[in-house]
Amino acid sequence: MKKITTILAVIVFTIVSVTAQNKNAKQMEKHITNPWKWQDERSYVQAVEVKQPAGTLYVSGQAAVNADGTSSTEDMKSQIILALQNLETVVTQAGYEPSGIVRLTIYTTSSAEFWPHFSLFQEWIAKHGIKQATSLMEVKSLFETLKIEFEATVVK
Repeated sequence: MKKITTILAVIVFTIVSVTAQNKNAKQMEKHITNPWKWQDERSYVQAVEVKQPAGTLYVSGQAAVNADGTSSTEDMKSQIILALQNLETVVTQAGYEPSGIVRLTIYTTSSAEFWPHFSLFQEWIAKHGIKQATSLMEVKSLFETLKIEFEATVVK
């Protein structure tokens, strides 16, 4: 009986210690730097500083690739929607939240085709409360028939 009491005391002490450490642990902080206001209309920020992250996820470029692995042959609008869905799926499956995206690089084969559907991107950003540094690049081509790709860095 004395051994059981001692073991229980050690377990309780360990649980209390871990709980106290978790309460004293600092939580992640994000600090946004925006010297200007014009970027607000474009749904990004100039810089994001992250302090005390619990983890960082580097997400490969997510494009309009169907669940069976085939590349979409649809128009830009459809590809944007599918690529954002794929990005969200990877982020959440990894145990992160889209709101933790701090860096987002957009690759497109045609800025001219992308701009008429930019509001889809902005709505997705707003829906998740994302404040991210962003770069947009027009590239000569992407894999197969793809028109858009989103590459992200996510923290929690």
